[in-house]
Amino acid sequence: MRLTVDGGASKRERANRVVTSAPPIRVPPGAHHVSADPNALIVTVLGSCVAACIRDRIGGVGGMNHFMLPQSDSGNWGKATASLRYGNFAMERLINDLLMRGAKRENLEIKVFGGANVLNLDANIGWKNADFVEAYLATEGFAIAAQHLRGTYPRRVHYFPGTGKAQVLELRRREDLVVVEAERTYGRNLTSEPIDGSVELFD
Repeated sequence: MRLTVDGGASKRERANRVVTSAPPIRVPPGAHHVSADPNALIVTVLGSCVAACIRDRIGGVGGMNHFMLPQSDSGNWGKATASLRYGNFAMERLINDLLMRGAKRENLEIKVFGGANVLNLDANIGWKNADFVEAYLATEGFAIAAQHLRGTYPRRVHYFPGTGKAQVLELRRREDLVVVEAERTYGRNLTSEPIDGSVELFD
């Protein structure tokens, strides 16, 4: 199933959309990307992971993160490439980077995707990730402009930060196995990757 989410895009933005010819920017698990390019296209594939797509509706800067676990219980955040595996840090880092590039907190438009139960585990980490991102945004006072969370199928997400447009495609059959195996591999690596360093968070 394909879903297009325009959310807070204005009539003028929808009328003036430009089809990008630039190569898509791919965001793997544990990473994020921020862009002020009005023609940028950011892409990720989600199973149990969650991605938040956030932009400044007026300033034009936006980005996406991709996290696999709700939060770090140790309080040791670590370097960006390791710590962005956790939702609480990934959300702080993405919002902080947007603010550093001139975005205003009151102008942020937020869309969230993913959190499917594709691994069929009793712990259901996907739904916990979805619960986390909803609770986090509510606690921080952010409204969710659009969402496509939980379920049982992986998703491919295309996000255009210049306009806020998001396209979601549910992946079935052969694509499912690729996403599930990638997440299992990433999950196994989490226990062996070192976490060190520090990162300044926004207030």
